[in-house]
Amino acid sequence: MITAIILSIIFLIGDAGILFCSQESFGHLPSGERLERIKHSPNYNGKKFVNEVETVNMTTKKNFFRTMWEFATADKKLTTPDSAMKAVKTDLRKLPQDKDWLVWFGHSSYLMNLSGKKFLVDPVFYQGSPVSFVNKMFKGTDIYKPSDMPDIDFLVISHDHWDHLDYQVVTEMEPRVGKVICALGVGSHFEYWGYPKEKLIEHDWWESETLGSTANSADAAFKFTVTPARHFSGRDLHKDQTLWASYLIQTPKRTIWISGDSGYGPHFKKVGEKFKDIDLAILENGQYNEDWANVHTLPKYLATEMTELGAKRYLTVHHSKFCLSKHSYKEPLENAKRAAQETGKTVLTPTIGEVVYLE
Repeated sequence: MITAIILSIIFLIGDAGILFCSQESFGHLPSGERLERIKHSPNYNGKKFVNEVETVNMTTKKNFFRTMWEFATADKKLTTPDSAMKAVKTDLRKLPQDKDWLVWFGHSSYLMNLSGKKFLVDPVFYQGSPVSFVNKMFKGTDIYKPSDMPDIDFLVISHDHWDHLDYQVVTEMEPRVGKVICALGVGSHFEYWGYPKEKLIEHDWWESETLGSTANSADAAFKFTVTPARHFSGRDLHKDQTLWASYLIQTPKRTIWISGDSGYGPHFKKVGEKFKDIDLAILENGQYNEDWANVHTLPKYLATEMTELGAKRYLTVHHSKFCLSKHSYKEPLENAKRAAQETGKTVLTPTIGEVVYLE
């Protein structure tokens, strides 16, 4: 949210703002064939993408600038740790290929090995905003860089906000990325940044694609389905021109659902009813606030989401790396433990960099 006020101020400056926002890192709006495809999407209203249910981003009666100013000037003693966060530096290249595992890097970035294929989700290793002095990483959480990553079969991007799509990371890693999985419109950024069109798997909500056979079995294929989320998008002041999404990944061994950034909505129940065998659901849990209650999951809804999804176990993300809201940096993990007690579900709470085996 704080990125929006920075961009607003920059645009108010005038020509300097236009020059600043013309940097390559801001990406490129959809055009041509991609835009024509977007215009035919049931989730596009002719001007922008919309959520399944009516969603007002700012739910406060205060104006936008006052809300952002209060956040920017709030006491950071509880929201930001004064010492380094606990983290483990794991040699990711030496982890076993024949086991399913996950390593979380803080916020919404994590690497999964699923039946021998590497899935890297929303990697942000350099900065989570258009300027380096905003949305700074907590001490101790910046220990992973692209050079630490193994070759990636599938780079998964939930949406194009700066704290989920790090320009420097994805451009640096392009030679070592097999395919990019993204929602409709987001591929425009990647093409602009030098990714060949053949590398992009770009779909609308409820569209699916088979990703190909595994190395171990010619008959056992991976499949992914783009599912809804309740959020918004945009890297500058042009909002909602690309789609935001959650994802279902079906592998020979297990089914994993990734919520992306999302407020509570009817899609949680729809996904749970449609896909009965979710082994692990990875849920957004952090950077919520009553001032933007619709677009991030409030703590009171976390247990409800778990119940409606019906997954065997859960991992929560979108916390422990950036201060993007007013809650304590410790609070999301407390929410996760409380939701586990309320639902009786298993909730994983790994340290940043710790290997979680999913077998």
